[in-house]
Amino acid sequence: MTDRTNFRPLGALRGALRPPADKSISHRAAMIAAMGEGETDIVGYLDAADTRSTLAAVQAVGARLVHEELATDAVGEGDGLGAPNLRIGGVGLRGARSAAIDVGNAGTLLRLLPGWLAGQPEGRWTLDGDESIRRRPVDRVADPLRRMGARLAAREDRLPPFEVEGAPLHGITYELPVASAQVKSCLLFAALLAEGETRVVEPLPTRDHSERMLAAAGAEVRREGDTVVVAPAQRLEPGRIVVPADFSSAAFFIVAATIVPGSDVLLHDVGLNPTRTGLLAILERMGAAAIEITPKGEEGGEPVGDIRVGHSELRGCEVGGADVPLAIDELPLVALAACFAEGTTTIRDAVELRRKESDRIAVVADALRALGGAVEATEDGMVIEGGDGLRGGAIDSHGDHRIAMLGAIAGAASSDGVEVRDMAAADVSYPGFEVDLHSLQHGPPLRDPVH
Repeated sequence: MTDRTNFRPLGALRGALRPPADKSISHRAAMIAAMGEGETDIVGYLDAADTRSTLAAVQAVGARLVHEELATDAVGEGDGLGAPNLRIGGVGLRGARSAAIDVGNAGTLLRLLPGWLAGQPEGRWTLDGDESIRRRPVDRVADPLRRMGARLAAREDRLPPFEVEGAPLHGITYELPVASAQVKSCLLFAALLAEGETRVVEPLPTRDHSERMLAAAGAEVRREGDTVVVAPAQRLEPGRIVVPADFSSAAFFIVAATIVPGSDVLLHDVGLNPTRTGLLAILERMGAAAIEITPKGEEGGEPVGDIRVGHSELRGCEVGGADVPLAIDELPLVALAACFAEGTTTIRDAVELRRKESDRIAVVADALRALGGAVEATEDGMVIEGGDGLRGGAIDSHGDHRIAMLGAIAGAASSDGVEVRDMAAADVSYPGFEVDLHSLQHGPPLRDPVH
């Protein structure tokens, strides 16, 4: 039976918390640790359904979990980002053994891991997952991998199960037809095992966690304008990887504090990689003036800082082009914020949203309309007519973790509350989300007023 969870408007959000560890970085950390020589310590690895799938996958291909002490708050405020909560013994770049791999609901795992496996000297792998994963296409990684020499097969030539057979690879120059960090990262992993350099040309910049981690592990990775160049490698030695708090998880509370009057929220140790924080630039254009960033240096090559957010009156704006890859996971939240803004907000160039855990263009538009918003879906985005916010009602998460959390935030900001069907979907990336939201709805005021 599907769970039904009610989220009521309880007034201003106040307090401080550290969002969970970054999901994108956690996925990559485990995979790169598995490719590495010796043992790799990972500090702050996220404990969630998706990242558990990645741990199971690297174990299936031969990596060892030497030490594991995961918790959703493993690296909280004041913990110092010191002790590892995960240690992985790698198999080396060319040591993956054959396996059947269950990726669960983890689209990042489905699209990145085949890049490494495709260049193995030998072996066969089948990647499959849940009902949602079976609807997520793999042709955008399969096509360039085949150009590199990979031996691959998929259902209807584009859907999981995805079969990979180890084969000799050669470097290519590949122009991404759509800006995608997942496709780029898959090709960078394959490039490590290919003969000759591989060049990946991006139409727009996308998140660069893979490049940062591979370079730190000893790979030859460089950027030439809009092109990422990777040379073949003999070995990787990651040693230690630190995972900051996830900006995409923090984004729910950033938007919540912006649209709920009287709010004052402080988010600690959030990753501030500029390829991830496009939401902040969009909110600034919408008039969000009560956002303060306090940089705290770098952890593991990733910039980290605190974000403090208060309520602002918003206005509609245009969102598209270079905004999209820098805020792809946060665009549903932009649509939610737009319901509380004065005027029209247009989101375009975001057809990638239709290929996520759900068709997020259709699902978000339907959900916000059901709650009283004036939202129309377009082929590559949405048009939102702002007004007095949202009345409330009921929505279905469709098994998509971001839609579940979107519904919860909508409930906190609505006039009548929101019922979310299948709120458990949030566990994919943020198992403690409801507890953290509840803490802010009953939190004490912060010591100093937000400016």
